[in-house]
Amino acid sequence: MADGHLPPVPHLHLQPQALTDRFAAPPVWEPEFRVEPRFSDRQPSAASVLVGLVMHERPTVLLTQRTRGLSSHAGQVAFPGGKSDTEDQDAVATALREAQEEVGLHPRHVQVLGSLPHYTTGSGFVVTPVVALLEPGFSIVPNAGEVDAVFEVPLDFLMNPAHHRRHTLQTPLGPRHWVSMPYQDGHHERYIWGATAGMLRNLYRFLLPA
Repeated sequence: MADGHLPPVPHLHLQPQALTDRFAAPPVWEPEFRVEPRFSDRQPSAASVLVGLVMHERPTVLLTQRTRGLSSHAGQVAFPGGKSDTEDQDAVATALREAQEEVGLHPRHVQVLGSLPHYTTGSGFVVTPVVALLEPGFSIVPNAGEVDAVFEVPLDFLMNPAHHRRHTLQTPLGPRHWVSMPYQDGHHERYIWGATAGMLRNLYRFLLPA
């Protein structure tokens, strides 16, 4: 079931100055997704992802397809990002370091706007989504050990709930609710779901006009 009854974020609100202004003076809002049901007994770990908004004439979101041999979230669509290191000064530093390590994105192309609320995954990662504008023209060099593909999805597609599908799964711990945002990327369907879709849905709620 899609959420076509909800309004899309207007095109003008997805432009660089409007995005900058939104993060400079955030509205009063509530994220829709914050904590997934736990399926791991590992201790919680801090992590960050870079929600990179590429400022083409039609803005896009930079995403990766993770390799299938990884220990967590293998094969899934994800933002560049990962676990915090002790050397990282803060969540922003983690997101920038991980983006450079995973896809070769140099920090000089990144203008950080701010962060969305923490998102806790079922695998025990407490993720800070760091939202940033990306200047087009950067080079991408995927880390073959972590990333199978790097691609972009139009931001207006992701900020339109008509493309958000709702799902419910009954589990021993009770019902689990999530959204997916399938996107046809040429011959590939990029199936965006889980934490990535949850954080994008929260971005939608954050950007939606009052």
